[in-house]
This record gives sequence, structure tokens and C-alpha cells, in this order.
Amino acid sequence: MMTARRPEFIDALTGIVGAGQVLSDPDCLEAYGHDEFSLKDIRRSPDLAVRPRTAAEVAAVLKLANEHGVPVTPRGGATGLCGGCVPAAGGIVLSLERMKGIVIDPANQMAEAEAGVTLIEFEKAVDEAGFNFPPHPGEESAMIGGMIVTNAGGSRAVKYGVIRNYVRGLEVVTAAGDILNLGGKLIKSSTGYSLMHLFIGSEGTLGVVTKAVIQLRAKPALTRSLVIPFETLDAAVETVPEIFRRDIVPLALEFVPLDVIRLTEAHLQRTWPSHDGETHLFVILDAASEDEMDRLSESVAEAALERGALDVFIADTAAKQDNVLAIRSRMYEALKAETIEILDVCVPRAEIPGHVKRVSEIAAKYGVWLPTFGHAGDGNVHTHLMKARYENGRFVPVPEAEWRAALEPVRAEIYADGMARGGVISGEHGIGLVKKPYLAMSLSPAQVELMRGIKRVFDPRGILNPGKIFD
Repeated sequence: MMTARRPEFIDALTGIVGAGQVLSDPDCLEAYGHDEFSLKDIRRSPDLAVRPRTAAEVAAVLKLANEHGVPVTPRGGATGLCGGCVPAAGGIVLSLERMKGIVIDPANQMAEAEAGVTLIEFEKAVDEAGFNFPPHPGEESAMIGGMIVTNAGGSRAVKYGVIRNYVRGLEVVTAAGDILNLGGKLIKSSTGYSLMHLFIGSEGTLGVVTKAVIQLRAKPALTRSLVIPFETLDAAVETVPEIFRRDIVPLALEFVPLDVIRLTEAHLQRTWPSHDGETHLFVILDAASEDEMDRLSESVAEAALERGALDVFIADTAAKQDNVLAIRSRMYEALKAETIEILDVCVPRAEIPGHVKRVSEIAAKYGVWLPTFGHAGDGNVHTHLMKARYENGRFVPVPEAEWRAALEPVRAEIYADGMARGGVISGEHGIGLVKKPYLAMSLSPAQVELMRGIKRVFDPRGILNPGKIFD
């Protein structure tokens, strides 16, 4: 066994990726020891950070690490929220930040993107080529490789699906250093097991994604946002199935509480269209023509008003849409300073009101503030575990001993309620380190053991992102 810090090992890595691309200085390594999960408890600096430029370099690094039993933690933009790219076992962080290639194929309406391309870079290239990439899974500094291995979702999943629905091919490097080319510029394939889909959502535990073939779509001609206030959460969420019954599938369909809206308004110095009621639906529609858009808007408004909506506000200009989108997309930013963790329980849509009510009961039981909002169209509910309360329009800090004592029981009770409603503990963030103790709440022992077996086949020495998802 050779430790990662041995001079011979560092020299061998440098020979693969080049001078200056193997980092060993402790001050530099600290930045590679965490993701966006707020608590420092899980942070750990790696022994080394290695920054390859090509799939061949990734393969050579993995082959070397595998031969010597050195743990390797793949890392993209580190925007995850559950410690997925934290090098829990030390060793190497394999940062894909230098892998930036993008090629658009207009004839096949697809793009090839290397793992280190950020969401904002990818969307810019796609837009300039005249196409659209419908998913928008959160933080724009997230990288393609990381989004694929977490099967990232986002608010647009209700109509256009998650990342998995757009991946047509993958270039993946195994722990042994083999480069696999899975799928391709294909719409259909029934040729053997779909190994490609095993890697999507695997959190870097089975192999390292170095490049993806991604399906693109034509740009929508028009989009329009609607803000619909309701007196209660029940009334808001009960409107959702009625919208779908009218054969309308919105681009996005969110529920947000008024207290979070007000807090975000203050944070951004912007104004939401309404302060009525308790819970608002935020609906984004896309359409090919003005007539179709008007028809969809009227039908959504009718469904909402029939279910007790207090009003319907239509953002029908670019400025109005930009305003409401800015507020909705930056709600987490407004809460972030006082947020411990964001849960992403996913339940059947009809279970949202009951789950959110239970969250309110848990908040009262433990004397904590648990702001909750999320994707009404797909059942993904984001409850924020906070280290402050919100009183009279401002944050009131809670003593650390108090919020730490409540953290685990609150988390466990919220998960338990989600599972009792036929849900799962993660709809889009993944398991990583933070949710690992709760995996058995979602999956049977037989399922977890099958996953362990798959892990052993792809990574027999257990070097790839060890300690994530399960032990």
C-alpha cells in the first residue's frame, strides 16, 4: 500500500496530469474538503487534489490509485447539499474543473459536454446554437458531471423531467482505469443491460463521468408566469390535480409560503405581486403561440379560482417575469445564512398537504422554525432545518445547543412521515454522507444489498467515493 502523500506517488500523478495540477498545500486543499452542506462537522481535506484535463488522464490516475488502494473522490462544482464530494476517507480529490469541452450537434439536436462544464456555460452554448436545455437543476455553477451523478432535478422536472431524461450517452472511467462509452447519439437502444443508467445518480461510487451526450429541445416560443395566492396550503395544493386534469402540464408548478416570500423580498429589495393569503402557487407555462398561451393561462386561472384562489396575477411582460423568477429562484439565498440543511423528501403529489402539516406539527413540538416550500407538480418538498426563528420580519438566532439537540429527531420525524406517505428521503439532492444513516428508511435490506453487490462489481477495492450512500 502506498499513501497518497508519498513523494513517489505524487511524482507519478504529476507525470500523468502535468506540473501544477497535483495540489498538496494544506491551504489549497481546504477548498476541496466540502460542498454546500452548511455544517463543518463533515468537512475533511484530502491528501491531494488532482486536476486532469482528459479522460485518458482520469483513467491513468484511477488505475494508479486502484493499484495502490488510494481513495478517490470525484468532484465537480461542489454545489451538492449532502456531502457527496467530501473526501471522507482522505486520499485524492479528483477535480474535473479543467474538462470544459462543448460540441453542439444541430443535426441530431444533441450536445457533447465534458464533465467540468458548468450549467451556465452549457446553457449559454446551447442558447447560442438556437436550442434549449429544459432542466435547470439549481445552482448555475454546478457542473455537468456532478448533475448527472446526482440525477439532478429542479423546478422544471414536472414537465420536462430530470437530467436522466436527457442523457443519451456517457463516457465513464472505471476504478480499474477502463474508459467505457455507453449509449451515444441514440434515441433507442435495447442492446444489453443499460449500464449508462446505473451511472446516472450513482454519486461517483461506480465510476467517473468524463463526458455526456445530452438531448436538446427547440426553444419555447413563449413563457408566462402566474402567481396565485390561496388562504391555505390545502387549497393551493388541491388545485394541482385539477390543473393536470385539464391536460395542462406547466413548465414549473411550485408552492411557496408567504413568510418566505416576504423574507426574500427584503433580501433582494424586490416586490412579489401579492401578499394575500398563506400559500402561493407559482406557475410557469410555455406555449408555441399567443392563442395557446392565453388558453392555458385562462384554464389554470379557472381551475385555481374554482378551488378558492384569492386572485390570479399574470406576469406577462419580460420585466414582470424577471422579477418573480428572481424572487423564486433566490429564496434559498435569502435563507442560506441561517440554514443548517435543506431536506428534499419526495412524496406523491396528493400527500403534500398532509406532509407539510406534519412538518408544522414537528416544528411546534420541538420549538423550531421549518420553512417549507417546493415542487407541487412532482411532490418534491424542501424543508429547511434552521438555526434561527423568523419573528416580526427578521431572523432571531437560536442557541447552538438548542438547535443541535433538535436536529436529529426533527430530521428523523420528517423522513418517517415522508416514508409513511409512500415517499423517499431524497428526490433530487442524493444521499452522500448526510442522509446515509436514513437510507434504510427508504430501501429494504435486500435492495441495499443488491446495491452493495453492484458497487463490488464496478469497484472491487472500494476506492471510488468510499463511505457515500452506504458503507
